[in-house]
Amino acid sequence: MGCIHRGISCQQDIGTIQSLCRWHNSKPSILEIRKLINPVVVSPTIAAIGLSFFSYGFTKVGACLEIGLLQIFLVIVFSLVPLALGITWAIAFLLTETGVYNYRGCDMNVPASNSVSPYCRKHVPRMKHCRVDTSHALKSSPWFRFPYPLQWGTPVFNWKMALVMCAVSAIAIIDSVGSYHASSLFVASRPPTPGVVSRGIGMEGISSVLAGLWGTGLGSTTLTENVHTIAVTKMGSRRAVEFGAVVMILLSFVGKVGGFIASIPDVMIAALLCFMWAMLTALGLSNLRYSVTGSSRNSIIVGLALFFSLSVPSYFQQYGLSPNANPSVPSYFQPYVVASHGPLRTGYGGLNYVLNTLLSFNMVIAFLIAVILDNTVPGSRQERGVYLWSEAEVARREPAVSRDYELPFKVGQAFRWVKWVGL
Repeated sequence: MGCIHRGISCQQDIGTIQSLCRWHNSKPSILEIRKLINPVVVSPTIAAIGLSFFSYGFTKVGACLEIGLLQIFLVIVFSLVPLALGITWAIAFLLTETGVYNYRGCDMNVPASNSVSPYCRKHVPRMKHCRVDTSHALKSSPWFRFPYPLQWGTPVFNWKMALVMCAVSAIAIIDSVGSYHASSLFVASRPPTPGVVSRGIGMEGISSVLAGLWGTGLGSTTLTENVHTIAVTKMGSRRAVEFGAVVMILLSFVGKVGGFIASIPDVMIAALLCFMWAMLTALGLSNLRYSVTGSSRNSIIVGLALFFSLSVPSYFQQYGLSPNANPSVPSYFQPYVVASHGPLRTGYGGLNYVLNTLLSFNMVIAFLIAVILDNTVPGSRQERGVYLWSEAEVARREPAVSRDYELPFKVGQAFRWVKWVGL
C-alpha cells in the first residue's frame, strides 16, 4: 500500500534509504566523519553564535527606547526586515526634523565627557543614538563609485590570525551544514547530496577570498537567518535569490546606497540584530528535530554546551582586567584582543595568541563541548540523530531533485570533472 509524504512516495524513500546504506558502507571514512557532526553538535554550535551577542543587543536599544522598541515590534509584526526598517527610519526622521531630539545649548558633535553642563551630558548621548543625521555618510558619499580589488591596500597575512580563522571557518562549515538541511526541509525537497554541500562550502571559500581582495573586512558564509525568511515568505525560488544578488551587485556602484545604510542609527541596527540573533538561536535549536528531542542525554549535552559557551569566553575576556574597567572595545571584538591578557601563558607567544583567542569564541566552546560529549556519552544512533543525505546517482535520476540542486544555466556541465560541483 503506497502513501505520499511531501510529494515523495514512501516506496521511493525506502529505495533511497537502501541505496544510502550501500553508499555509506562503501565509504566508511566519510561515514565516520559524519558521525562526529550530527544535530546534537550542530544545534548548540549555531545557537551559541546568536547568544554570543546578548551583551550588545538591548544594551544599545536602551539608548533610545522609543525607536528601538518600535523597530523590534514592527519586525515581529511584519516579519520583514526592510519594511520594518523603512517605517522606523521614516518615523525617526520625522522626530528629528520636528526638533523632538533638539536640546537647547547642546551640540551632539561635542563628546558628553567634554560638556560642562550636566543637562547636556545627560542628553547628548540620546541625541547621538536617536537622531538620523548624526552621520555625514549620506551627504559625503558620491553618487557613483566603482569598487575594485585591493583598493584599500594589499592584504596583510598573519599566521596566528590565519590559524584562528581556519578554526572559525570550520565552525562556519558546521553552521552551513545545518542551514542546508533546514532549507531543504522548508522547500519540501530531498536532502542535499554530499556533493551539493561540498559545493556550497567551496563557494563560501571562494567568496571569502574575493571578500578579502575587495577589502570588505569579513568573510562570506551562509546567512542562517535567511532560512527563517524562506519559512516566513514561503519563497524558496532560486531565481528570486539570483535576482536579489544581481540587484545588490548593481547597488554597490551607487555610493548613496552605502551612505544611507551607514546613516541608519545604531539603535535601529541593534534592534534588528536582536531579532536576527534570536532567530539564529532558534534555528540552531531547531536542528534537534533530527534527534530524539525528549532525550535527557541530548538535553544535558546541549544545555552544558550553551552554558559554557557563555561562561568560558566571559572568563577569558575578563581575565586580567580590573573589575571596574570599562572596555573601549565592543563585546563582539573582545576575542581578538583577549590574547594580550588571556589566562593561557606558555613559552610561545604565537601559541598563546591562538589558544586565548579561540577559547574566547562562544561557538568554539559550544562545538568542542558538544562534539566531545556527544561522542563519549553512550547513546543510540537514533537518540543522537543523523542527517539524511541523498545519493548522487539517485538524485540524477529524479528530475525534481536535479532541478533543485543543479547549477543554473547548465554551468555544472562544464565542471563534471570536479566532484564537488556536481550533485
